[in-house]
Amino acid sequence: MTDGEDGILVLSAGDVAELLAGREAEVIDAVRRAYLAHGAGDSSLPHSTFLRFPGDETNRIIALPAFLGDGFGVAGLKWIASFPGNVARGMERASALLILNSRDTGRPQAILEGSIVSARRTAASAAAAAQVLLGGRAPECIGLIGAGVINREVARFLRVALPGCSRFLVHDLDPARAARGAEGLRRLGEDVEADVAPSLGAVLSTCRLVSFATTAVRPHVADLSSCPAGAAILHVSLRDLTPGAILAADNVVDDPDHVCRAETSVHLAERATGSRDFIRCTLADILAGRAPARRGDGAVAVFSPFGLGILDLAVGKLVVDAARAAGRGTLLRSFLEAPSSTS
Repeated sequence: MTDGEDGILVLSAGDVAELLAGREAEVIDAVRRAYLAHGAGDSSLPHSTFLRFPGDETNRIIALPAFLGDGFGVAGLKWIASFPGNVARGMERASALLILNSRDTGRPQAILEGSIVSARRTAASAAAAAQVLLGGRAPECIGLIGAGVINREVARFLRVALPGCSRFLVHDLDPARAARGAEGLRRLGEDVEADVAPSLGAVLSTCRLVSFATTAVRPHVADLSSCPAGAAILHVSLRDLTPGAILAADNVVDDPDHVCRAETSVHLAERATGSRDFIRCTLADILAGRAPARRGDGAVAVFSPFGLGILDLAVGKLVVDAARAAGRGTLLRSFLEAPSSTS
């Protein structure tokens, strides 16, 4: 589809899943390049807008507008809802749409089911961070706090970014959910071992790499001192660690202006200290060689990614390009007003 046409390409969840199947390495590369473009200033990234509901601190819908240059040349918006109660209804917690617009005309070109893109760009971001924070070495055991979709994807992407990852320890407030999560992980490969941890503390004291992907709205982990030497925390859900735990860590973020918002643990640490001096660098700084991967004093490294809209654009463009090459999706012709002729 060219910019001059008045149709929109629509890609369903099934389309997106099939087009991304087996492309984990490409997704990680797209996410890395998006971070580097953002770090170089070739992006536009307004703050996300949170739609919340009166008397409800759990459910939310978030709008993430963005533009990504440096070879991507795409603008767009992710509109994603997070309703944790959906799990008990037999539905996924998150649902989303991703709209991609032309950089040249501004006209919308594609609409994608966005929750799959969101989950995989989140997992790719975590995997890219783990790769640099651990120096490319696979840990003996990976801890997963939260047994939902996001940590399942994180596990899949870690197996690509850190070849040799095969042992997982899972903890969830719902033991049955933890058991189902461990069972699902075992299906990732014949070499995979996955066990349910008796406690969160057991995960922290055992695993050099831990991913938090929970629905916590308030910090509940105050101490990381039991973590093994050289440990790294992928703080994907952003609200699990207390300000004290954050301040004791070697902190890497995706974007300080974005992550210091919306009552994240990093935001609370900023409030407590009155500054952001505890944030050492961004992941882009490490990827571009502007900062070392670790602080060097043995502190636990914590990566806190707010989840930037540029990542959705990077992965969304990968999906749309693949769809066009394969003739996949539904083209809604004449969806937009036809361009008027000029005399």
